Amino acid sequence: MSVIELEDVIKRYQSGVETVEALKGVDFSADRGEMVTVIGPSGSGKSTMLNMIGLLDTPTEGHVHLDARDVTDFSEDELTEERRTGIGFVFQDFHLLPMLTAVENVELPSMWNTSVDRHDRAVELLRRVGLGDRLDHTPDQLSGGQQQRVAVARSLINEPDILLADEPTGNLDQDTGQTILEELTRLKEDENVAIVAVTHDDQMLDYTDTTVRIVDGVIQEVDQP
Repeated sequence: MSVIELEDVIKRYQSGVETVEALKGVDFSADRGEMVTVIGPSGSGKSTMLNMIGLLDTPTEGHVHLDARDVTDFSEDELTEERRTGIGFVFQDFHLLPMLTAVENVELPSMWNTSVDRHDRAVELLRRVGLGDRLDHTPDQLSGGQQQRVAVARSLINEPDILLADEPTGNLDQDTGQTILEELTRLKEDENVAIVAVTHDDQMLDYTDTTVRIVDGVIQEVDQP
């Protein structure tokens, strides 16, 4: 069963007097342990689609299902709770807090739940991404690739079902990007998490299970090698 599903999703925005249809009847799904890469030209609807999957935006028409539950009409508070507990995010620009150490940055998304101590898991995740000797380093003491590894570890701290990655290799050189992709491939299996990534990086296609191409708000092609 798919952990996330978009069903005939349409998203319209009002831009002045003009109505822009960013998504036009999109159907999409991803399973646990699967990496899906979304590609397409700029302005094609990739980011809007990622926002729908991440429960950061709601459809004008259609339905969003999370673990077979229709969450389309959830309140903002309910969506926030679903994001906090079930979805991890990895950004192109890392978004680490400069005054915090690596382990503190990883722990950060769990600090709102005072009933759970995630320190040991944060340490374990950093060790698994090869940063066991950088636990107390701040971002300015880490390379770009190391910072992205911290961001990947942070995205998994709450044991999410879905990890969303927006250009995860966009600010990295090719070799470092390859290392990140290898780690994501390993983590999707170890954590049994669905990974959905938006990218312009062709090398990511070598690691993906499914490639979805979207153009002008319409899914044109789904490739499952």
